[in-house]
Amino acid sequence: MKVTQKDIKFIAYGALASFGTYFCMYAFRKPFTVATYENLAFAGIDFKIILIIAQVIGYMLSKFIGIKLISELKPKQRLPYLMVMILLAELSLLLFAFVSSPINILFMFMNGLSLGMVWGVVFSYLEGRKFTEILGVILCSSFILSSGVVKSAGLLVMQHLGVSEFWMPAITGAFFLVPFAVCAYLLDKMPPPTEEDKILREERLPMTAQDRRKVLAQFFFPLAILVFFYVCLTAMRDFRDNFSREIWDAVGYEGNASVYTLSELPVAFIVLLSIGLFAFFKDNLKAFVSYHYLLIFGSALVGASTFLFQTHTIDPVFWMVLTGLGLYICYVPFNCIFFDRMIAAFHIKGNAGYLIYIADAFGYLGSMAVLLYKNFGQGSLSSLQFFVHGTYFIAVIGIAVSILSLFYFKNKNKNQNSASSDKNISYEPIV
Repeated sequence: MKVTQKDIKFIAYGALASFGTYFCMYAFRKPFTVATYENLAFAGIDFKIILIIAQVIGYMLSKFIGIKLISELKPKQRLPYLMVMILLAELSLLLFAFVSSPINILFMFMNGLSLGMVWGVVFSYLEGRKFTEILGVILCSSFILSSGVVKSAGLLVMQHLGVSEFWMPAITGAFFLVPFAVCAYLLDKMPPPTEEDKILREERLPMTAQDRRKVLAQFFFPLAILVFFYVCLTAMRDFRDNFSREIWDAVGYEGNASVYTLSELPVAFIVLLSIGLFAFFKDNLKAFVSYHYLLIFGSALVGASTFLFQTHTIDPVFWMVLTGLGLYICYVPFNCIFFDRMIAAFHIKGNAGYLIYIADAFGYLGSMAVLLYKNFGQGSLSSLQFFVHGTYFIAVIGIAVSILSLFYFKNKNKNQNSASSDKNISYEPIV
């Protein structure tokens, strides 16, 4: 694919605006998880667990609402949606600090409800373009990197500003309000997809209820198994994210604020580089199939790295980096480019946001289920032990689902080619 100077400028602008917007959003979502809320409980349950569950429930409900709203989203609605969401999220954090516990748990739920559709709005600016892979992985690297950064920021706010664990989330978020608004404004000024984009990747259109039903009926089996895998991925990725402090403390890095950021930098860089290279696959079918091989590799890496850690072949830092890399190599494509290529490869009328939000809604439902199971079904297991067991589960499920999906889509393409041959239309086969 030929890349012009104009293309490079567009990529740089889109990457900066989208990365900045979503990076800043994480400052309203994740800093509270670096606090311990020690010696606090509600109904006999650890207070931090309750807060995480409340936020995940809100975030999950927002994803289910987003299946309809994001799939129907029109360009003029994007910026107002973003600004209202982030202001409601900060207001929720302020009320969380003002109102005494346990009533303030409600406002952590509201915080999650406010933020769940930000991803879909941001990605709607990027999908259906010839450089969606590059823009998409840069956007995805924002949540890989930002989670560690905003946790470090939250810890520093408590250490150097002397604020309580309840005020820390709102104060950390306040530092990011203006940067978020600036980045969102810049994102809204991105030019719409060109005619070349529409030819290469299909025009992306708001979807009706009939459009949504048609896509589900046509691709129900692969979507069902892929969403199941994504549910498992989201659950373990969120567990690693929400309980990173407990995991790091258990492997000997207690009180080390920098480790949250430094351990995620190589993950973000490698994921960005490896998936970004897929932008140079002009053929949508070949790119889509290649993503399946990437899922198999990422799943195997998660399981293999845990085995090496348990046999003391690698140290804890290298293990956390490798498990993060494996999880995100699988997780990132589902958040944007996997479904973007699927739409282009099979000429689906609609947008990737619809499929992303189906996966995300059930993904966070799974995340909540795993969180509840860990704390009420397997309470005797430490966070470290639970994460170790989960990585092996991800490895088995990921490899099995990816192979099944790969065979399904290869067969579907073969059937399309046969049907096209009957009409004297030729398609390039998947290799």
